[in-house]
Amino acid sequence: MDPFWFLVLTSLAKTLVLLGIILGLVSYTVLAERKVSAFIQDRVGPNRTGPLGLVQPVADALKLLLKENFIPAHVNKFYYYIAPKLSMIPPILVLAVLPFGSSLFGVPMVIADINIGVLFVFAVTSLGVYGVVLAGWASNSKFPFLGGIRSSSQMISYELSMGLSVIPVFLIIGTLNLPDIVDYQRQHGWLIAPFWPQGLGWQQFASFDVPAIVAAFAAGISLERFLLWIPLVISFFVFVVAVFAETNRMPFDLPEAEQELVGGYHTEYSGMGFALFFLGEYAAMIAGSGIIVTLFLGGWSLPLVPDGSAEGWMGVFWGLVNIGTFFAKVSALLFFMIWVRWTLPRFRYDQLMKLGWYFFFELALANIFIAALVLMIFNQRQPA
Repeated sequence: MDPFWFLVLTSLAKTLVLLGIILGLVSYTVLAERKVSAFIQDRVGPNRTGPLGLVQPVADALKLLLKENFIPAHVNKFYYYIAPKLSMIPPILVLAVLPFGSSLFGVPMVIADINIGVLFVFAVTSLGVYGVVLAGWASNSKFPFLGGIRSSSQMISYELSMGLSVIPVFLIIGTLNLPDIVDYQRQHGWLIAPFWPQGLGWQQFASFDVPAIVAAFAAGISLERFLLWIPLVISFFVFVVAVFAETNRMPFDLPEAEQELVGGYHTEYSGMGFALFFLGEYAAMIAGSGIIVTLFLGGWSLPLVPDGSAEGWMGVFWGLVNIGTFFAKVSALLFFMIWVRWTLPRFRYDQLMKLGWYFFFELALANIFIAALVLMIFNQRQPA
């Protein structure tokens, strides 16, 4: 087959499969949220639609599809109409550059392998706030307007911290290409792990070769790695908190704040308009979790697990294992985000602003100097 058409067809196939997985994951993340909140609050949760309520997402989707899309007479109809689409599209676009697996049938499991993947992620995620702001302004109502204003100021506050927090990652790895960042972690260990076995293979581990295992762990421990682990943990912490703020999740859900603003920016929406905001929030959670996994948690890699480059059906098997590993890590982070929502109280608006400007911004900025200082010290010790 012509290389151009092979690239087009494989990219289209990966796009359709990934989109199907993400939409299914969005639906069942909503169910997981309702189940986890019910467990925390000592309730039962959805349990009537199918066994254990597993068909509830299908019923919710049908309800939203069939519900009347009522448009109030006092809104600015054009911006009111496009706002939900602008909230849904950016998190879907982010998934295009995330490597969600190693390779399958020799095809890399990333839709768009670009050298500026991280910059693309930050550029696209910052567009999501436009949908929220437009929804708040176009609704021509005070509560949505306040929600839109809160969202814009919140995004500005935490976008800076998020961008600065990943600079130590680039200083250490030296690339903006997301598959290369995952490959670095596969070879040298996850960025939040202070030690990692070097040169340890599956055969040595399976045969209980104790001297080789001990030597591999000893080789993975160094003063430089431990000192670099400190700024990387700070980066991980700042980035995770910024993702919570960027996705408007508790304790940073000030743009919605049902107890204060009724429903915030989507108060005047119903039917599929409301559904797109709903799906956009959970798609943003999945995209944010995928970025965290890719930058700090090794992406699709697991210790002692091959990367899918083997020949024949074993390569297919390990390629599927790598894809499953990526989505398992994303699911674990989604569970963590749900747990936080139903555990912590909401920040006051002034507290949220102070946290972003007076704490996280300075912390992320100082963290860059710490990482650069450690790298400078150890690079000077290396022979020319």
